[in-house]
Amino acid sequence: MIHDRFFSRELSWLEFNYRVLEEGLDPSTPPLERLKFLCIVSSNMDEFFMVRVAGIKAQIRDHDETRDAAGLSPEEQLAAISARAREIHALQYRCLQNEIFPALAAEWLCVVRPVDWTGSELRWLEGWFERNILPVLTPLRMDDGEGLPPTGNLRMHAAFLLEPLDGSSARGPSSGAPGGDPGRTGGLTGFPAEAPDGRPRLVMVTVPPNLDRFVPVPSDSGRTHLALLDEVILTLGHSLFPGYRVLERNLFKVARDAAIGVDEGRDDDFVAAMEEILANRQNSWPVRITLGTDTPALRERLKEALGLSDQDVYEFDGPIDLRSFMELALMKGFDRLRYPAFKPVEGYEFSEDNTIFDQLRKRDILLHVPYESFAPVEEFVRASADDPNVLAIKMTLYRTSGDSPLVRSLTRAAGNGKQVTVLVELKARFDEAKNIGWASSLEQAGAVVVYGVARLKVHAKACLVVRKEEDGSILRYVHLSTGNYNDKTARLYSDLSVFSVNETLCRETGTFFNMLTGLSAVEELRTLSMAPFSLKGRIISMIDREAEWSTPETPGLIMAKMNSLCDPDVVSALYRASRKGVRILLNVRGICILVPGVEGLSETITVVSVVGRFLEHSRIFYFRNGGAEELYLSSADWMPRNLERRVELMFPVPDPEARDRVLSILQAYFRDTVKARILLPSGEWERQRPGPERESFSAQDWFQESERNRFREASGTEERVLSVRRRAP
Repeated sequence: MIHDRFFSRELSWLEFNYRVLEEGLDPSTPPLERLKFLCIVSSNMDEFFMVRVAGIKAQIRDHDETRDAAGLSPEEQLAAISARAREIHALQYRCLQNEIFPALAAEWLCVVRPVDWTGSELRWLEGWFERNILPVLTPLRMDDGEGLPPTGNLRMHAAFLLEPLDGSSARGPSSGAPGGDPGRTGGLTGFPAEAPDGRPRLVMVTVPPNLDRFVPVPSDSGRTHLALLDEVILTLGHSLFPGYRVLERNLFKVARDAAIGVDEGRDDDFVAAMEEILANRQNSWPVRITLGTDTPALRERLKEALGLSDQDVYEFDGPIDLRSFMELALMKGFDRLRYPAFKPVEGYEFSEDNTIFDQLRKRDILLHVPYESFAPVEEFVRASADDPNVLAIKMTLYRTSGDSPLVRSLTRAAGNGKQVTVLVELKARFDEAKNIGWASSLEQAGAVVVYGVARLKVHAKACLVVRKEEDGSILRYVHLSTGNYNDKTARLYSDLSVFSVNETLCRETGTFFNMLTGLSAVEELRTLSMAPFSLKGRIISMIDREAEWSTPETPGLIMAKMNSLCDPDVVSALYRASRKGVRILLNVRGICILVPGVEGLSETITVVSVVGRFLEHSRIFYFRNGGAEELYLSSADWMPRNLERRVELMFPVPDPEARDRVLSILQAYFRDTVKARILLPSGEWERQRPGPERESFSAQDWFQESERNRFREASGTEERVLSVRRRAP
């Protein structure tokens, strides 16, 4: 995993996914929450193979032998990925089968597999299948030499290997066929019973994606019994093939290349170009196949038809496609199997006599979601849409929810005659179709919609409101964030954002929008730093400045929190600073190619990762700067794609009180002894534990307590809050 000065990017990502899995493996976590973490692991893995592994495979097809930062060739990366991914999946499925399913069954929530169906359950499922599912299914035979029929991307299919019961071409029914109907003619009448090479016929049946996966099965026990739609189809699907014997049957799913780039020269119709990408993704290059175990002949036939190698085949001892088990994890009526209910703090009250604009003219607002409610962001856009004094709204949208209140407000604002400009990033992977839909609605309402920037993704999060005040003056209000304008993920992701009327911040945000939507040249920004123009250079210069200021008596200090750290130039700058004695504390949720704790290279660098109930998503950067401290929030990670191929913003926190809050938030991550892991020079992550000199402390729990207490103190309410400090195990 390590070569010279860098860890492998891809293997580092797999270790992050293992840290997510650890939360699911933890028996102290409630069972449905454990299941949720296992679902996240599967979803992450699918995306990893569709994007990162697909990219490595494309590199091999193009005969590009460029090695990664750790010195691994593309072939070596694939081999290492395959080995580690299998280890993670094995732990995942062992936990599911041996711990989570039994724990749920003990609480009367039972996922019943075919081997466990009782006689009455089987009879009920046969009738239900005949009435509701069989008419929907369409079997598709595979002709040798033509590959599989279209399988789509990540869609579930049942595959059957068939041979005629009488050894002929099966032109009529045969008694004894499983599920056979004497009144029917042969299911595949007129087609050869065997492939030209004499092998059994391969037929696939697509599991309808528009039907619920979990089938409630009547039970006399009072327990909730759920069968899986795909397993019902697999078990009872032989009725589609009267006159044939099923030799092997299995479920499978194909992950395909989703890293296909859009033709950004299509200025005539960029939306149409994106729609073509979405269509092509469904049948692009296959990357891997996942299927059940114990069907060797089917395994080989499917592998051969897809042109995959053994390295690309993953057999799971349990239900494949755990992503959709999130539906079970969120099922109503089983709150006792989840974390205690969490309600974010509603810290701000707005009214006609005390609008958000009134409050912002008095002081800035720092918002910390999910510990605080996302409501102020919704109110900011809602009030801007309805306030007759608001003249214009400018906003970036990268990912938002399907029924976004922000999009509804922007649509209403355009209908109210306001100048609404929305910069929509259509290239936000896996959200393209959703973005196309609501962007079209905005255009129809009269908003100006700008579809990103050629060859760059707009990942910055900014909203600027221009308002005519009562005295006739024009005032600008700004909101800048580390996270997306998404009311759904704001309940799950930890992010920070700033509302302000700071003149410099507002003016430069206006310049930022003009550069993106107009033809103006790139202008120098003094307060904001913008990628791909100045942000990377600014970060490296601040790291180098810290090294210059550092002395043995007064060593420099850098603290930074981000999702990923994999830019070799930034890592090299951190190594230079470490050699100068700068103390560097990094909180990196995911990928980290930096090797900490190496003598003469990175002795003063500590890397921790906090993985818990909420997804850590904020980016915070602190530099001691010889005592003239600087603190920034950003939409960007320290990755080449963020710093060189995306439009990003880094911004200061102007209000001193808000700045102190952000600094205390940042420091809390390095105190965590409950959900934190520390990165070792070997590349392993070691769980932090409380001890004689380190109390038990959870940063995420502390944030919940501190935000509640902050607003209670502000309102004068005295209410006892349970401490988040826990007794050491």
